[in-house]
Amino acid sequence: MSAVHHVIHHSPEAVDIVGKAQSGMRLVADIGGTNARFALLSESGSIDHQMILACADYPDITTAIQHYLSQLGAPTIRQAALAIANPIAGDWVEMTNHQWAFSIQETCQALGFDEMIFKNDFTALAMSIPLLNAGDLHQIGGVAPSNKGSSVAVIGPGTGLGVSGLLKRGDQWVPVEGEGGHVSISPGTARECDILQLCWQQFPHVSAERLISGMGLQNLYQAICQLEGVEAKPLKPAEISAMGLSGEDACCSEALATFCCLLGSVAGDLVLTLGAFRGVYIGGGIVPKLGSYFETSGFRERFEAKGRFRKHLKQVPAFVINAKNPALYGISQAFSLSA
Repeated sequence: MSAVHHVIHHSPEAVDIVGKAQSGMRLVADIGGTNARFALLSESGSIDHQMILACADYPDITTAIQHYLSQLGAPTIRQAALAIANPIAGDWVEMTNHQWAFSIQETCQALGFDEMIFKNDFTALAMSIPLLNAGDLHQIGGVAPSNKGSSVAVIGPGTGLGVSGLLKRGDQWVPVEGEGGHVSISPGTARECDILQLCWQQFPHVSAERLISGMGLQNLYQAICQLEGVEAKPLKPAEISAMGLSGEDACCSEALATFCCLLGSVAGDLVLTLGAFRGVYIGGGIVPKLGSYFETSGFRERFEAKGRFRKHLKQVPAFVINAKNPALYGISQAFSLSA
């Protein structure tokens, strides 16, 4: 029986690599609610043949993997490690922000693999942190990184809101698996209270993810339009972000500003909860694209606005992760963790 562990990415022309495939070549992937990023991990540790597939183009995860491998000439793969935007608890996986639902065991057997390892996508991102260099990070506030504390926090808005962390155990970093994006959101201003009141009319539970994510930008924009008495346009998250950055739409600008403030509040809460005084690392598909806007936004003020603990949060550095597909490198570490 295949070994399955529940532990803790267009379509280019096919490339024939079967003849030169190494016997130890393994599949790695980072599967989000919108895109799935696939690659092959060589025995030397290099990550090659990266490809991004739109999840909506495939009925299930098995078909997506089969298509990816077919584009490479169908190399023989026996092991796979996949990061997925979903909690992993048992054999059955039903994605929160996409329609894919599957049995890990049946997927492993259908693909002819000996082993499939699944981890939450932000657990994988957290696992990449020790592998990043200074050029992969942009610091926002705080002091220089230090060895203070035994943990770091990881957070990132994309299709959803990913949350994780790393705990130092001896000479190793151990990833924290959780679903912190679904904690209850807490407003920090009267205006945010008004926004939350409107969101409660639509959602019985307004989680952090409902306001700090791609759909969160849409929810913020629609609520602000309602408060301003203007008709909301059917804008995509990227359009709201772009119009907010350019200043061409006042409601988009307020939505983006509120988004950054709320992210600061939740990131500060996460640091306090984990005792992550070494720093918070910000990934996902939204913040790295904001550039200098994010640095001058309300993020840092709200991150530090923790009353009697302000002086402590003021020291904590925040880092925007600019590395390309870091979760692929993080999930590649899963093979050694499961050994």
